[in-house]
Amino acid sequence: MADIIVSGALANKPFNGGNAWSRLGWVLGFKRLGFDVFFVEQISRAQCVDRHGANTTFADSVNLAYFRSTLDEFGLSNAAALICENGQEAWGTPMMELLARSQRAELLFNFGGHLNHPGIMAGPARRLYYDDDPGFTQFWHALGEKEVAGHDHYFTIGRNIGSPDCEIPCADIRWEHTRPPVVLERWPVGSPRALDRFTTVASWRGAYGPIEFGGKRYGAKVHEFRKFIELPRRCPHGFEVALDIHPADRKDLDALVGHGWRIVKPREVAASPQAYQRYLQASGAEFSVAQGIYVDSRSGWVSDRTVRYLASGRPALVQDTGFRDHLAAAGGLVTFRTLDEAVEGAEEIAGNYEKHCVAARRLAEDYFDSDQVIGELLAKIGLSVPRVNQSPSSR
Repeated sequence: MADIIVSGALANKPFNGGNAWSRLGWVLGFKRLGFDVFFVEQISRAQCVDRHGANTTFADSVNLAYFRSTLDEFGLSNAAALICENGQEAWGTPMMELLARSQRAELLFNFGGHLNHPGIMAGPARRLYYDDDPGFTQFWHALGEKEVAGHDHYFTIGRNIGSPDCEIPCADIRWEHTRPPVVLERWPVGSPRALDRFTTVASWRGAYGPIEFGGKRYGAKVHEFRKFIELPRRCPHGFEVALDIHPADRKDLDALVGHGWRIVKPREVAASPQAYQRYLQASGAEFSVAQGIYVDSRSGWVSDRTVRYLASGRPALVQDTGFRDHLAAAGGLVTFRTLDEAVEGAEEIAGNYEKHCVAARRLAEDYFDSDQVIGELLAKIGLSVPRVNQSPSSR
């Protein structure tokens, strides 16, 4: 059985169920195709915190507890390791065994270049950099602020990167395109319901600030969200956000509530992968804006979160980044650029709700099924699938 090592930030982002699913989608997708998959993550002591956010030891950290509980839930604990300070402390598979496993691995699938341990990096036959922050990665690389070297293949979910109408620089990297995968049997269609509310899970400012490049400023999600703050007053539908927002942004929070947005705490409704899934599937549809950098650059980015709404049979109303242009689909995913278009999109989904629910699931099956997405990626890098799946991941 062929070995694959997947590396990404899970313990580094505890109580973030959506982030966990973005990693699990690939791990479970590779396993479904017959690969022997191992998940490894690095963390620094500075990132290890207790439940109050205070720095603590690796062994006592919520980071380790979250890592263990998440992997336990999906039966992955026996094929995982969390290493601290390049292996000075570790949980899971011992370092010697991990190094030996890397030597026989066919592929290292490296989320955002997360793994940099030289011993593990040196082993696999192929090293693949997976970019799920299109624009940030490329701008930082072009500015000399991020190193992405050391990989044999570079893939991004920015569908338009490299095309003439996309402002994101490729520099010296040849970026291939892929899509966020979803294992459909893990995300069945949710129970039928009426369109009671549009929801999403979001961070008000996100992990990164605006970027200046070529005399242009590329903003964050907060700058886009403010453009659509009046939406609940324009539509007779509920709009709810599980929003991670800092107390210093109280003025923005008050403005959101004042305009009719319902705000809930993501740590209360979406901290674990299971809670996150329940929250999405209890929703009527998604409404979300995108990071300004995804929008202004026409990156062609699509959210891993949106893909999971679609798989659940929940339509998505999302800000245009240029991705919708690549879909030959008649519903399920509706995009907008202006407030008026957002209002029109919400009314379109509400007025043809059942049609859009069916189309949403079909879109997930046709474009984001993990068998298809991962199979296409493996073909591009010359790696064979251990077994041919005779049925899609569950339709």
